[in-house]
Amino acid sequence: MSIVLSLKNIRKAFQTASGSVQVLNGVNLDICAGEFVAIVGESGSGKSTLLHILGTLAPADSGEAHLDQHDITTLSDTHAANIRNEKIGFIYQAHHLIPELSALENVMLPLLVAGKSKREASEKSAELLTRLRLGHRLDHTPARLSGGEAQRVAVARALVNKPSIILADEPTGNLDEKTAQDVFDAMKTLCQEEKTAVIVVTHSMELASQTHRILRLNSGVLKHD
Repeated sequence: MSIVLSLKNIRKAFQTASGSVQVLNGVNLDICAGEFVAIVGESGSGKSTLLHILGTLAPADSGEAHLDQHDITTLSDTHAANIRNEKIGFIYQAHHLIPELSALENVMLPLLVAGKSKREASEKSAELLTRLRLGHRLDHTPARLSGGEAQRVAVARALVNKPSIILADEPTGNLDEKTAQDVFDAMKTLCQEEKTAVIVVTHSMELASQTHRILRLNSGVLKHD
């Protein structure tokens, strides 16, 4: 299986009033296509910071990060934006859907940004939402969706461009246990069908145990749990 994401010695520190705080202290990681990996760790251990670096939303202080052979640590702002839209899908704890748009229109957005026609974007988005059991909710705005439905729309939006990797930051954190499992199952099934790599940050060891491997971020270093 080919390596989609490779990290070598990623370091990141933040300046505070009391001095420099080293958050990431030499992170190394390889993720293969279709692999589903959970990252766990204490609050404040740097899990979200690591996802931001992987998603080209924040720079590392040093180290190397390659996504599909692209060195994502040296990108211009324009190139980074293109990489995000083409190769990275994001899912957050809050679904971040645009409230004025329907479920279908929310999922269509990444395709339209990528230059697809409105017809193609609509057809692909509707097909993906139907696979996520939301074919009867295409015209519903987020306010008319349940929490689980809205998060499945967010999953569809993250996957619609067929990215190389999904970065999910506590994607079920706002949901009850049963709904969280439903959303997690939908995300896992769809990503495996599409052979999309996934890194999910979660506090739920129950959900983490259902991934291919669990990594713990401790003292700025990733280790097998």
